[in-house]
Amino acid sequence: MNDLLRFRVKEDSKVNLDEWDPDDTRPFSDDKEQGRDRLQHLCSLLRDLQEVLYAERKHKVLIVLQGMDTAGKDGVIKSVFKEVNPQGLVIKSFGVPSEEELSRDYLWRIHKNAPEKGKITIFNRSHYEDVLVVRVNGLISHETWKKRYVQIRDFERTLHEEGATILKFFLHIDKKEQKERIQKRLDDPEKNWKFNPGDLKARALWREYMKAYEDAISNTSAPWAPWHIIPANNKWRRDLIVASLIADALDQLNMKYPKLDFDPKGVVID
Repeated sequence: MNDLLRFRVKEDSKVNLDEWDPDDTRPFSDDKEQGRDRLQHLCSLLRDLQEVLYAERKHKVLIVLQGMDTAGKDGVIKSVFKEVNPQGLVIKSFGVPSEEELSRDYLWRIHKNAPEKGKITIFNRSHYEDVLVVRVNGLISHETWKKRYVQIRDFERTLHEEGATILKFFLHIDKKEQKERIQKRLDDPEKNWKFNPGDLKARALWREYMKAYEDAISNTSAPWAPWHIIPANNKWRRDLIVASLIADALDQLNMKYPKLDFDPKGVVID
């Protein structure tokens, strides 16, 4: 675990994403085949840990995935959780708010999707869109998005104090890597559907988004809801790091299968 602490953002630290290498190979310097073998082992471990989580129904887990387009949010979910029982996994994506959602506070739609006991909930994009997209596109005032950092910290602290384990991951790619991934979507007819012209608008505001992410991560990484900046130019290494951090967090919950209130040996099946 000590090697994985390098990805965790300390509380009240000032994040400069230029200082975080999206090509960082540490601590996993394995070749691709070794890395995939290690990832497969972790996926099996996550399957077992999630089964105890589901059976015990004492803990709940929230995983937040954020990153620029093509950073790999969908890829992480598909790769890391491929063996997890779908009954214990909830995946929620937050896009443009509906009319009903806009009529309420911005955290309303988030809170009602918070994890329940025994389950892992994954936010593929999240409440952080309300200090990222709305800020970069000037949809709300500076005063409004700035005070939301405190509101988000308090919201996540409430979830934590109610029993949630919260892990937040920023999948960090550089602009060159994003260009290559977008081009692959355009070149491959089977991936054309993944291309959204709106991605290019966000790409044109790359520096603004990096600044927004830096401020959001700096102001909301807390002991109860830490941010992790994951080097994501390499896909299998990205998945390996995320899987390692989640497995370690689940293992630290010291979960156990619930004890029966009867002796199973005394049950007779006709």
